[in-house]
Amino acid sequence: MYGYMRLAANGGVGDEGETIRQELMTHAEREGFTLEQMFVEQVPTYEPAFDCLAAALRGGRVRDVIVPSLWHFARLPGLQRAMRDHIEREIGARIWIVQGVRP
Repeated sequence: MYGYMRLAANGGVGDEGETIRQELMTHAEREGFTLEQMFVEQVPTYEPAFDCLAAALRGGRVRDVIVPSLWHFARLPGLQRAMRDHIEREIGARIWIVQGVRP
């Protein structure tokens, strides 16, 4: 399973990123997966993590992606749907959303 998260422009990977990474890893393991790679979107960036994630899904054997919430794809609901549709319908991968899941 791959992980994906977006960090605030003024935030680093530091504590916030590590907390989210641990939460995703715990949830993935609970569902029987191993978190193989984490794609982290940071602004500004030269190579968007979402594009790297999509390329990895197309070229590999991993078919599952875990995210803390759809907000990590985008802030606008329409863009969230478009990014989710791209992964699920065009690439054929499954998205796991942690938000709202009880431990």
